[in-house]
Amino acid sequence: MSFASLGLSTAILKAVEKQGYDTPSAIQEQAIPAVLEGKDVMAAAQTGTGKTAGFTLPLLELLSKGQRAKRGQVRALVLTPTRELAAQVAESVSTYGTNLPLKSAVVFGGVSINPQISTLRNGVDILVATPGRLLDLCQQKALSFSQLEVLILDEADRMLDMGFIRDIKKVLAMLPKQRQNLMFSATFSDEIRELAKGLVNNPVEISVTPRNATANTVEQCVYAVDKSRKARILTKLIKENDWHQVLVFSRTKHGANRLAKNLDAEGINAVAIHGNKSQGARTKALADFKAGKAQVMVATDIAARGIDIDQLPFVVNFDLPNVPEDYVHRIGRTGRAGATGLAVSLVSDEEVKLLHDIERLIKRTVERKLIEGYEACHDLPEASLKGGHRTANHKKPNPNRRKHANQADKPKQGQKQGQRPAPKGNTDKPSQRQRARARAEAETAQAEGTKKPQRRRQGRNDQTATQGKVDPYANARR
Repeated sequence: MSFASLGLSTAILKAVEKQGYDTPSAIQEQAIPAVLEGKDVMAAAQTGTGKTAGFTLPLLELLSKGQRAKRGQVRALVLTPTRELAAQVAESVSTYGTNLPLKSAVVFGGVSINPQISTLRNGVDILVATPGRLLDLCQQKALSFSQLEVLILDEADRMLDMGFIRDIKKVLAMLPKQRQNLMFSATFSDEIRELAKGLVNNPVEISVTPRNATANTVEQCVYAVDKSRKARILTKLIKENDWHQVLVFSRTKHGANRLAKNLDAEGINAVAIHGNKSQGARTKALADFKAGKAQVMVATDIAARGIDIDQLPFVVNFDLPNVPEDYVHRIGRTGRAGATGLAVSLVSDEEVKLLHDIERLIKRTVERKLIEGYEACHDLPEASLKGGHRTANHKKPNPNRRKHANQADKPKQGQKQGQRPAPKGNTDKPSQRQRARARAEAETAQAEGTKKPQRRRQGRNDQTATQGKVDPYANARR
């Protein structure tokens, strides 16, 4: 099947051909005709299967046949969870709509709102937005949805994961009831179906891959690695294999910064991208990485969502994700559009359980590999794949949390305003921070071949217990 057989106009087909595409992907083959027929659509497909073009192409086709947007009006709204994904969708709209007289805009936080207000007041046919900045613009009455024709939720599962459900409901309340609705997601989870009940009407459901499946074009492997040697081993892999355009995932923002500095010190040009970076810094880092100026980009999960790089060859999980589903999204950055890719995970002793959760989710055992001379102190036993995957036991939000917090802020009887309440139980018991610090010192001492002096524990029946308060640090070396 060709794109021409899907009912797209010559102007769009020329733009598609210019990008080097001639055959639609499975998701595009099913979604494009359904959208062109004006039906509501719920589409699920793994990352890298062409979901973005699956809705931008028919959207451009539909809007090109109608009247242009009037002043202050928006004809189609695309909601995305992150700035990077919003920019990617806007780029797709611009690329495939280059031969059409349609106006588009993208709005997100982290940059000045004034130019966005000026653009919207002239009216746009397609608006790509993140929920927070869109609500800010609505409060300033910078746009109107009275003529909205199509609403698209992209990466709907990630928007729910990031806590945007309340913002989404606020946006939905402002939209006209008569509209076409498209929902694109990696999965059809129970939460997604619950959201869909108040959004889509008799939708066409499209699912082209099994839930939580990984692409066959991605080779996966894991290395058992001592935590303290991860950065050294990553450097060795990059240099000895001459890897370029390596996307590395870090669990934390500070870890991403630290790893990027370590790689730079080893002569590997690296940039970090995460939520604490300004939008300008994030845009520049991504541009340098796409252009090949930066050999490695270290990213957190949220910042990396929506990164679309043609034929990205390597993805490294420097830290395994706490949520197994995020592993599927991470390695989906490579092996896109039929290209092959390699996904490598560095697994420390404390991450073995996370690896087993991932293997149960994807229903396969990831190949174990060794680096000679860098053998770890632990092994990686294979997970039992029977019984399927049990999702993490996430706590449900407590609706009384705010009430409890307010009560906790009020001074109790006999306590002055602003005075901290007295701690309960044994006040000599080390705090959580002290215990964490002690563990870290012990690990450092073990790595350096030294042993930290042991503190003598005070027994309940010790004679000194009857002689007043005991100094818990009395026997520590000074």
